[in-house]
Amino acid sequence: MAPSSSASPSPSMAAPSLSRPPLTQRKVRSSADRSISPPPKKYRSMTEIMKVAKRVELPADVDDGDNGGDEEEEEEVEEDYGGVVCEQCGSGERAEELLLCDKCNKGFHMLCLSPIVVRVPIGPWHCPHCSGDQHRVIKSFSQKKIVDFFRIQKESQIVIRCTSAQDIRKRRKRSLVFHKRRRRLLPFTPTEDPQQRLDQMASLASALTALGMEFSDELTYMPGMAPRSANRAKFESGGMQVLSKEDTETLEQCRAMYKRGECPPLMVVFDSREGYTVEADGPIKDLTIIAEYTGDVDYIRNRQQDDCDSMMTLLLATDPSRSLVICPDKHGNISRFVNGINNHSPESKKKQNLKCVRYSVNGACCVLLVALRDIAKGERLYYDYNGYEQEYPTHHFL
Repeated sequence: MAPSSSASPSPSMAAPSLSRPPLTQRKVRSSADRSISPPPKKYRSMTEIMKVAKRVELPADVDDGDNGGDEEEEEEVEEDYGGVVCEQCGSGERAEELLLCDKCNKGFHMLCLSPIVVRVPIGPWHCPHCSGDQHRVIKSFSQKKIVDFFRIQKESQIVIRCTSAQDIRKRRKRSLVFHKRRRRLLPFTPTEDPQQRLDQMASLASALTALGMEFSDELTYMPGMAPRSANRAKFESGGMQVLSKEDTETLEQCRAMYKRGECPPLMVVFDSREGYTVEADGPIKDLTIIAEYTGDVDYIRNRQQDDCDSMMTLLLATDPSRSLVICPDKHGNISRFVNGINNHSPESKKKQNLKCVRYSVNGACCVLLVALRDIAKGERLYYDYNGYEQEYPTHHFL
């Protein structure tokens, strides 16, 4: 009987099977044959390599020369900055006030510049010579460009509130008693000569264009900044003065005149010492509304590191996180160019002819520049930057 296939093979039968590899080994080999790879390399340890490696040594003078060169370069850099002097006064003292021009690498004291620099600029800075400030001129604008720049509306587009004769008589009766207690604000008187008025507006347009600003005669609320709902006079710490009904009508009259292209008799000029400044181009009476301070409204907390020197306080809230400022760096009007007085100089205080007043107008905060006294033609306008907080440094003002 033939042996069963399940029986174990005899020694004589198992001999030839020794030359055949197991099934698993055959599979591995077949896979290796398909991806033919060289046998694994045998690497020596780092210790063995270092025993037979040749040593390479640099000459002592070359090594010392490299290190010495680095030290000399560092010393030269320190000497370069340490030897910087002001191009105006020739002094290297007060190094913390020295500004280096990013174009010519010359040094200037912040207070020696014309106009002076209030804060250390953030980002690149160029001296007056490299930036071309010394040669700024007032650009000429055609009448059409001025109309487009200031978005002047036609009279048919402006809604003027008319009052009846009866209302006027009632107001006169009230004013007889009211004037004994306080004085009313006055609207500005525009220049009658159309060409002179165009020259005034052209000077403002030229200054705004030079600073890369857009004209805006009202507060602007930009995305990412404070919303319009944040401007509420009820948040003011201690309350805010409410603009009377009569003065509110006067303010609306001034706003309507601006929209018609009728501006106060003011001219923006460039002074080599003060920068852009504002001069009266005609007589201005006491308590005349000069301008409403405009610009982008933002929270104070967002402007802690801002180097804009024309920010104006709009709201001092009981909760500091709600306090607001006006930032005229992108949008603004002629109030952006009115300079401040030196609070530490009696002579400078005499130059003040405007006051900055914050009012609550229809529940919202508003900042007005009002004449303190009669202003003659050719007189420059100044007001106190520290009307509410003694925080603005004015000791270096002219």
